[in-house]
Order: sequence, then C-alpha cells, then structure tokens
Amino acid sequence: MQIINTATISLEAAQALLAEARRACTARGFAATIAITDAGGHLRAFERADTAPFLTVGVASDKAWTAASFGMTTHQWNQYMADPSVAGLAHHPRMTPVGGGVPITHEGRLLGGIGISGGTSAQDHEAAEEALRNAGFLQ
Repeated sequence: MQIINTATISLEAAQALLAEARRACTARGFAATIAITDAGGHLRAFERADTAPFLTVGVASDKAWTAASFGMTTHQWNQYMADPSVAGLAHHPRMTPVGGGVPITHEGRLLGGIGISGGTSAQDHEAAEEALRNAGFLQ
C-alpha cells in the first residue's frame, strides 16, 4: 500500500493571501469576491466586498476550484477549450475558463487555488498573481 501526502494551504496563509488579494483589487479600483481553496478544491477562505455583485460569489469559488483542479490558471483553460478533445469539459458545472483563477503552489507542490471575480478577467488575473507574489507564493 502506498500513501500519498497532500500539501495544503494553512488557514493562516489563506487569510494572509485573502488580505493581499483585497489590497490588489482595491488598488485596481474594483470591488471583488475572493475565494481560496485547498488542493482538493474545498473552500478555505472567502470574502465578498459589500458592493460586489452576487454573481461573483459562485464565479470566484469556481475559478479557485478550476485553478486547483489541474494546477493551471483559468485563462489557460480558455485556450484549451478550443481543442475538440477537451472542449467537452466546458460542460462541467464548475469549470470556469475565464481569467482570475490561479493555482497556489509552494516548492513545486500544489496547495490550492485562488479565484477573484469583480473586475475584468485580466484585472482579476493580475490581482490574483499580485496577491500570490506579495504573500510569498510567486517569485
């Protein structure tokens, strides 16, 4: 029998990342919903700004889940959906191939995903990457 240990983001690190993401979104001038999942795609930290539209709740959560699912950014999924061999994944109810979801990694191990929704897909993506960088997850 082989046992595989899975790394995950701690609650403390998830909350610190959430604070960095809030700052990155505010600096870009938009109210956002921010979701952080563990490596299994389960919600670890979450916040919806007072003025963020309610649709952003599901979108941010699903972006984080999508990023954690294969350890790929959600904007990469958008490009893959053009390939007929993976296009069927677009029908998965949580698949969100729109920028703003980025995997959380540390020392080459997947810890989870962050999803931001509220700005344009480019703004969401940039804010997620800035938050990860400022929290020490991206070099």
